Amino acid sequence: MLAHTFLANEVDAPATWIALLGRRDQPTDGVADYCEFLAMALQRRNVELRTVQVPWVERGWPEALRWLAQESAQWRAERVLLQYTALGWSRRGFPFGALRVMNLMRKRGLRCTVVFHDVGSASGTRMRDALRRRAQSWTLRRLAQQSERSVFTTPLAKSTWLPAAQPQTAAFIPIGANIRECRARRIFDPSRLPKTVAVFSVTEGEAGQREAEDIALAVRHAEQRVGPIRLEVFGRGASEAGPRLEELLRGSRVELHVRGVIPADEITRTLASADASLCVRGVTTSNRGTSIAGIACGVPLVGYGQPGADPAIDAAGMHMAPWHDSNALARALAEVLTDAALWQRLHERNLQAQERYFSWDAVAGSYLKLHATDEDRSA
Repeated sequence: MLAHTFLANEVDAPATWIALLGRRDQPTDGVADYCEFLAMALQRRNVELRTVQVPWVERGWPEALRWLAQESAQWRAERVLLQYTALGWSRRGFPFGALRVMNLMRKRGLRCTVVFHDVGSASGTRMRDALRRRAQSWTLRRLAQQSERSVFTTPLAKSTWLPAAQPQTAAFIPIGANIRECRARRIFDPSRLPKTVAVFSVTEGEAGQREAEDIALAVRHAEQRVGPIRLEVFGRGASEAGPRLEELLRGSRVELHVRGVIPADEITRTLASADASLCVRGVTTSNRGTSIAGIACGVPLVGYGQPGADPAIDAAGMHMAPWHDSNALARALAEVLTDAALWQRLHERNLQAQERYFSWDAVAGSYLKLHATDEDRSA
């Protein structure tokens, strides 16, 4: 790879990049984790990625911008990666702060790449929701126009707002898993019971209660086909969904374990030993970290998907059901847990997709390929 060769020849002069973050999410922050894992992968390729958080929540925008102006005056970075989510740069989804940061970076003469972790606009039917959508769509377009490069964590075709000329400087780079991967090959044992189904994260609020119904329907159907099921539910929203799941599964042979937010290494162990990862939080895409975690651990995915919409997900080991078709989802889970050949095929596809698309080395390599012309120009 051109960029890799160039950097390898400059071992004594590592490149320096800056990852700019807005407000941190709680209790876990997927974007911050993304930058941490990306930094480790880039370091192996002689690029130092420093993470800088803009403290606009703590100090307010005027003071935060003054702080950033002073801080960035000392930077000698080849590249700034502005990490975009609507709520990372605003309290209520009006992310104009990201543009103020972009303008400051351009005044400093710094080359900017925007990493779009969000590419859609807010939902809702109120007038305020409509204004929020317009604000987010306008901000997305302006950021793409003002940046030298753009990174999208979903296929470019999903970003219908993207200016026509922009794909020349944009790239689709799937995210990696924010946990330790496990590439150990496994052999499916149909006779081993109970079968373990893992659910990593449930949407909070009313949507999570509907997801609990999909989960319960799927595992109840599987239990009737294969026998006892151990259901592991963990991550954000799991504790909130627990009582509803317990109610829906009462009287079945499903052994429910709800553990809430757990350490990253425990997530890896849970997924790597599961027989299936059930994904019900919308249609699975390349920026759905909870699904990517299952791919990184080689466990077959069962969830809502749309074949042909996302090449990285199509390459992975996912048995898909159409969106909102909970009965098809239930059938898909039972098929994975009863068909050893299907299970093995999905497992192998995950191992291959992890290496090609979702490993952090693959992600870092895609970043260097996108910015290879910058390195040539600097040489």
